[in-house]
Amino acid sequence: MRDIVSVGLIGDFDASVTAHQAIPPALRMAAQALGVSLALDWIPTERARDPGLLERFDALWCVPASPYRSMDGALHAIRHARENGVPYLGTCGGFQHAIVEYARHVLGWHDAEHAETAPDAERWVIAPLSCELVERAEPIHLRAGSRLAGIYGVEQIVEGYRCRYGLNPMFQAELLAGPLVASGVDERGEVRAVELEGHPFFVATLFQPERAALTGTTPPLALALLRAAVQP
Repeated sequence: MRDIVSVGLIGDFDASVTAHQAIPPALRMAAQALGVSLALDWIPTERARDPGLLERFDALWCVPASPYRSMDGALHAIRHARENGVPYLGTCGGFQHAIVEYARHVLGWHDAEHAETAPDAERWVIAPLSCELVERAEPIHLRAGSRLAGIYGVEQIVEGYRCRYGLNPMFQAELLAGPLVASGVDERGEVRAVELEGHPFFVATLFQPERAALTGTTPPLALALLRAAVQP
């Protein structure tokens, strides 16, 4: 078990973004609960491809507030985590880009795109939500037996959002026919969380669980990410 865990935050820091305010305290609270020291670094998306940079980290968290300055950099970091068994958490934009990365590099859909950054593309795997989720909290049903249900210890949670894009239902069946599976859906059955089976820890949520830290509560997903990182 590691005494110090190093986490890289993939994203372009903006002090005005609520999620960016919440993530450092969320991880500090989780580290304290586990009795480990935390080394935390923000990685601007333009730097994510710097040689040797990602190898420094025990875990990666792809954070909200996209579009990123470098979509390619964000996808590179996600692919690194997926292919190398590095514990990965993606929230909001980190969920969206995990879907794009999987579509491109696992399914071979090289034309897979995000509607926000490629509005003229023919294959949006991330598309505008039918109902925007901006500063709203909604129930999420967790799949029984999923990693996510195990982390929360229940099968229904309520979490907050700030997003306008999600998984495109047109491609959902193909995207989730393999090891990437839906582990959380809303009351309409729309996917709000996925996880990668066979990976030590690869979880992505459209909601922003980190916000709990701003009310003094340790987010279960932050705790789970660190636990996965300290026990390789």
